[in-house]
Amino acid sequence: MSIRVGIMGYGNLGRGIECALKQNADMELVAVFTRRDPKTVQILSENVNVYHVDDAPKMKDEIDVMIMCGGSATDLPKQTKEYAQYFNVVDSFDTHAKIPEHFAAVDEAAKENGTVAMISVGWDPGMFSLNRLYANAILPSGSDYTFWGKGVSQGHSDAIRRVEGVANGKQYTVPVETALERVRSGENPELSTREKHTRECYVVAKEGADKAKIEAEIKNMPNYFADYDTTVNFITEEELVKNHAGIPHGGFVIRSGKTGWNEENNHIIEYSLKLDSNPEFTASVIVAYARAAYRMNKEGQKGCKTVFDVAPAYLSPASAEELRAHLL
Repeated sequence: MSIRVGIMGYGNLGRGIECALKQNADMELVAVFTRRDPKTVQILSENVNVYHVDDAPKMKDEIDVMIMCGGSATDLPKQTKEYAQYFNVVDSFDTHAKIPEHFAAVDEAAKENGTVAMISVGWDPGMFSLNRLYANAILPSGSDYTFWGKGVSQGHSDAIRRVEGVANGKQYTVPVETALERVRSGENPELSTREKHTRECYVVAKEGADKAKIEAEIKNMPNYFADYDTTVNFITEEELVKNHAGIPHGGFVIRSGKTGWNEENNHIIEYSLKLDSNPEFTASVIVAYARAAYRMNKEGQKGCKTVFDVAPAYLSPASAEELRAHLL
């Protein structure tokens, strides 16, 4: 029997979930939900209906896992808690500082209703989080380093587009190579925010806009660009579409640690990702954890979970015997 999946929200991530489900034979898409008029939403799957979000609770018995594809700023803090009343749910909430409060709110709803709610699933938080945990447990004497990019930051790109006089724009987060090499050499440097990453902005200015003012506002924007060496490149809309249409991303998690009685030996653990499509990779991680949420709930588990709570075997469609024979 297939795991029946619903998609809540059909943007870049929702489309990525739909594609990922096609690659997992033990899972099937049964419904897509949208706040838009369902008649205006065209999906890739045949024989799958699009419904308004208000209809979701009526399908409680037809969906095993609902995948939440809204944004972390305003959608997921409300929606994940709400829909955990009806379904096992998985979200990609990625506001790191607010994860504890999001967990507490969702945990209460899921426990009350006997569901499993998996939050903050993706690559960071998610796969990077797991690698930080494993590396810290293995090398307790050491330092953690996380580098993001080169890749498109969707939040920072949105911030650029909100600047007065900007018609369109994309922002890339870029690791500083000299900082990466210092970490990989085992130097264990203390690095400031500015020393670890630079930010490259590609901006389409509106006709007649003050480019100098736009550049100054971007470079001095608190919480986004002020703490980084930032380059602002003005280009045409045609150049943006031609050269910056994709949503690539990636990064590195590195643990530099020491072992030995006098800590005389150095070790480096490094995990890296190079992604053509940030939302499609994130979706692929989420779908694996949707399988885990379903299995854990079938065993009687309930409440909020993170990637730290999931045994790796729950993620794979293979049996325990197959995993031991082929992957161990």
